[in-house]
Amino acid sequence: MFSVIFPGQGSQIVGMGKEFFEKHNIVKKLFKEADETLEFNLSKLILEGPKEKLDLTVNTQPAIFLISYSIFQVVKQNFNINLNEAKYFAGHSLGEYSALSCAGYLDFGETIKLLRVRGDAMQNSMPKGEGGMLAVLGSKIEEVEKILKDNQNNFEAHVANDNSDGQIVISGRTRDLQILSELLKEKKIKNIKLPVSAPFHCNLMSKATEVMTEKLQKINFKQSKNVLISNVTADEITNINDLKSLLISQIEKRVRWRESIVNMINKGVSQFIEIGPGKVLSGLVKRINKDVKISSINSESDIEGLNI
Repeated sequence: MFSVIFPGQGSQIVGMGKEFFEKHNIVKKLFKEADETLEFNLSKLILEGPKEKLDLTVNTQPAIFLISYSIFQVVKQNFNINLNEAKYFAGHSLGEYSALSCAGYLDFGETIKLLRVRGDAMQNSMPKGEGGMLAVLGSKIEEVEKILKDNQNNFEAHVANDNSDGQIVISGRTRDLQILSELLKEKKIKNIKLPVSAPFHCNLMSKATEVMTEKLQKINFKQSKNVLISNVTADEITNINDLKSLLISQIEKRVRWRESIVNMINKGVSQFIEIGPGKVLSGLVKRINKDVKISSINSESDIEGLNI
């Protein structure tokens, strides 16, 4: 059994999807639809840059979704590989929107509009530079949580992404993350400041939660037989009526990626197919379990080599 997984921020690169855009009319149509829906030349930004503009979350989020969705459609329609036979669909943070759209719960146009709003809301939840994210490397979640709890009187910081054993991301105010970083260095724990402009997946995103609550209340999700795994619960979403509340919660809650992968493996998944730019999720899955089969789809040759 296999699962299809979709990447989040950090996987973007100028020129991503170019091969698919040049070779497949379906991708050209999707790029055109994206530009018209957003009333903005997202295609040009993806294919030509500049990188600084592509890296703004308001652009990154719809851009990564567009690439993931395009590749999914090429695999399905032009190579006749039925990815809808996947046991589960899952995505990392914004990738969860790619998952729910590719799984048939929300159409392409609605999803890309939602992600533009989500990106804008998250970007503007607090002034640029006042918050950020810190990757903690080589430590388990329990160790990191204990450090945060033991020092809560000195600074406030939150686990944003439990990506794998040895890769945990913390969100907080810039000054608090600086204190945490020094403390971790004293403990000989490697940490790296991430090149992001806001502290995602923590309570500093409350303004974004307000915006997305209003937007998501107006969305009508479609029924689908495909099963989604939630970032918030790390488990199956069994009721379509829970989708809105989970997507709203996801903005401030941690991404429970490690637990999600472990849960899928425990339920019989032995292969993961990453659809979208980069190989970030494939690397995380390898850290979590070295025995499962992993495929990253970034080119036509990747599709030709796909065996499910």
